Amino acid sequence: MTETAALHHRRGLVITAIGGLALSVDVPLLRLGQGDIWSVLAVRSSATFVVGLILWLLVRRFTRARPPLVPGKAGALAGLFYGLSSMTFLGAVFHTSTANVVFIVAFTPMFAALLAWIFLKDRPSTATLLTMAAMIFGVSLIVSGGMTGGHLLGNLLAVLSALLLAGAITIGRAHQLDMGFVPLIATALPAAIGLAVALPTGIVIAHPGWIFLDGALMIPLAFWCLATGPRYLSGPEVGMFYLLETILAPLWVWMIFAEVPTARGLVGGAILVGALVTYSAWQMRVRRGAVAFNH
Repeated sequence: MTETAALHHRRGLVITAIGGLALSVDVPLLRLGQGDIWSVLAVRSSATFVVGLILWLLVRRFTRARPPLVPGKAGALAGLFYGLSSMTFLGAVFHTSTANVVFIVAFTPMFAALLAWIFLKDRPSTATLLTMAAMIFGVSLIVSGGMTGGHLLGNLLAVLSALLLAGAITIGRAHQLDMGFVPLIATALPAAIGLAVALPTGIVIAHPGWIFLDGALMIPLAFWCLATGPRYLSGPEVGMFYLLETILAPLWVWMIFAEVPTARGLVGGAILVGALVTYSAWQMRVRRGAVAFNH
């Protein structure tokens, strides 16, 4: 690796690590706000939408880049999926444990691989299929635990969130469009629905500052960093930093709220994280071997 390549790699590690850390505090900040679901959805989504629109205008004003806000019908469909996933994710946060939410949503890349296989005829490798099987087992453990723990609805909403996110990712892959701003702008949908439900009776959030911090800073920062990371790092390396949320979010919630995951949730989560770490490490090894061979 040349000095320039090493510098780019280090830059990518720093940027992507910041994104993963920012994403890991999403759920704790939502919990700290202490509001009802529709009020939190309205405030968080509105803040993200406004910041996303401002960032888009600044990029177009001060750089030569001309990224589309929503690139055509495909972008609108992906935006619909992103917007709905924001709603189902928040519903999951309010109806199951933090550990269950982030563990299940970690299944998103495997859902994306499955959808790419079905709709794009992109057959996953044997390693991907084995990882998918292990993760399905892990998710099954978590969801089955919800049947007895009163968290079934939240667990199913988390599964739906992962599926919607995977659908948006698959649309992006299929059409090869610039969708960098779509996840931010897509928050217009949950913002509108949240405001429509919450405003007639009034916004109810005990500590709105935490929700504004999450929606206006942490979510845009996380999305930008994690979207920029692939410019400097391989896909498996970026995927490893997404796991920061999976690992750290339950830890933050345990430290702040003393929320202890269930035994099944911990076992299922450990299987999920272990499978993803093993898969990403294997992909990085294969990639390095291919680079060394080409040289």
